[in-house]
Amino acid sequence: MIEGQRREEKEFTNFVKRVGLFEANVVAINPTEKEYTDKKLGPPLEEGKTIEYLSESDEGNQKLRIDVYLEDVNDKPVEGENKKTYKVAIFLENKERENQEMTKKQYINAVGTCSWGATTEDLFDWFKERDYRVAMSGEEELYTFLTNWLKLDYKNPETILEIEWKKLMKGDLSELKSQIGEELCGSFIALATVKIKETEDGVKEYQSVYNKAYLPTWAMKNFRLLDYDDDAIVERIEQKKPRDRKAHEKFTLNVKGEYGCRDYYILKPIKDYDPEENLVASNDPKSEDSPSY
Repeated sequence: MIEGQRREEKEFTNFVKRVGLFEANVVAINPTEKEYTDKKLGPPLEEGKTIEYLSESDEGNQKLRIDVYLEDVNDKPVEGENKKTYKVAIFLENKERENQEMTKKQYINAVGTCSWGATTEDLFDWFKERDYRVAMSGEEELYTFLTNWLKLDYKNPETILEIEWKKLMKGDLSELKSQIGEELCGSFIALATVKIKETEDGVKEYQSVYNKAYLPTWAMKNFRLLDYDDDAIVERIEQKKPRDRKAHEKFTLNVKGEYGCRDYYILKPIKDYDPEENLVASNDPKSEDSPSY
């Protein structure tokens, strides 16, 4: 016997997926269901659905997902609509960050800079000029975001950027939320991507944002002048000494490297996503694991 009604399949025509680089402004961090709905941050939530940010790993470690909603500063919506927003997700776990072989640990200093070493003796002197400690899982991605969003003078020896870990692991993001729209924050360049997932209902495509690297707004001009999806250009960057690479060139290698972006993307100004382009020119899948420095 087969009985029942066909499930409703919702079409969200206002939430067209896009790919590429855009100037981003933070408008929300881990919003409540009401904030999400009132600010129209994405597709409508299912009736009665709650947003859960805290969870636990299989090993019993506390986990926190930080959802940062980015507004496309240069978007030009139709009358009555908001500017397009994108969510970048950052995943934290209450455990120390180690390489795969468990021979090195990642360290983080008082302005969010990270470095790797088997012992503290391996760390550079300039890194140890500030207070430092072993980094926790996900902190590198968190502080990469924060140092691009918060326009602090990171060269000033008195500058401090440290978010209390214990509060984070309780879901307390009040210190971050309080900075939205304030003097220290500013816009930056982010990369919108499309994530491909296989589900029971078939292959699904989701809007996403690359969470391992960002750029200052002035760097966008470089991606209008040259095609950084061109392998020949990437090869020329790779041939440069690391100290000679400019910010947008380092960003390109970060995205395209072995441990870079696993989603579909283009290193060009943002545009509507075309699935046909994805099939023809899909990007190489990358390893999920971080490099062993």
